[in-house]
Amino acid sequence: MNQTRQVLYWLLLGLLLPTVVKPTCAAEQDHNQVPDLIFLLIGQSNMAGRAPLAGEDKQPLPGVMLLNDKNAWIPATNPLNRFASDRKTLSMQRIGPGDGFARRLTQALPDKQIGLIVNARGGSSINAWVRGMPLYDNTIKRLHASKGIRLAGVIWHQGESDRTDPLYQQKLTTLIQSLRSDTKSPKLPFIAGQIYAEAPVNNVFAGLPKIVPYTGFASSKGLTVFDKVHFDRKSQQILGTRYAEAYLRLTTQK
Repeated sequence: MNQTRQVLYWLLLGLLLPTVVKPTCAAEQDHNQVPDLIFLLIGQSNMAGRAPLAGEDKQPLPGVMLLNDKNAWIPATNPLNRFASDRKTLSMQRIGPGDGFARRLTQALPDKQIGLIVNARGGSSINAWVRGMPLYDNTIKRLHASKGIRLAGVIWHQGESDRTDPLYQQKLTTLIQSLRSDTKSPKLPFIAGQIYAEAPVNNVFAGLPKIVPYTGFASSKGLTVFDKVHFDRKSQQILGTRYAEAYLRLTTQK
């Protein structure tokens, strides 16, 4: 009899107690949170990242969010290009300049949450980054599919496939104009990164700020590669930092 009363007591107590709501985890909360500064990272394989990941590279980047393939913001972890609409196989996506770029920005702007939209494609020519081509159009679709996106800037690393193209400057200018038009941001900052070693296209990048307003470039001077084309992990981190420094210089001049 006593045992029956005890069971009834606990059943009644359970009905009277308020329902306990399971707290939402940080990752779930972040899905609806739009970062303060959002950057678009596009280009070919060095932007996608080909340098092998170190153990610590797989940890979330503090204060940085990444747009996934469901148009939701999640804590950013490498490889950052894994949600790209037209990427190559997942195993090829490793560490690119986005990691060092975001880390440097969070250091310089601790009160701002950084958001990354990475949409690079290895081996892509600049000719594939024009309106009407899948790489460009799918990138714009990703931007328009997500609510509250207003880009703070674009970082571009491409040129290995077009290192001697005599029309590269014209094509790059067209790309910048298209991005600014399609995002309705005529002063959208655009930072281009130089490729490895000497190449005519690097002169285009270095001269870009003199030709197109609100642009900058990240130098590849002193950087090293683990093959003939792709920057190694240390150089990717340095390159990313240089992108961030170029962006900070550009925006503080406004």
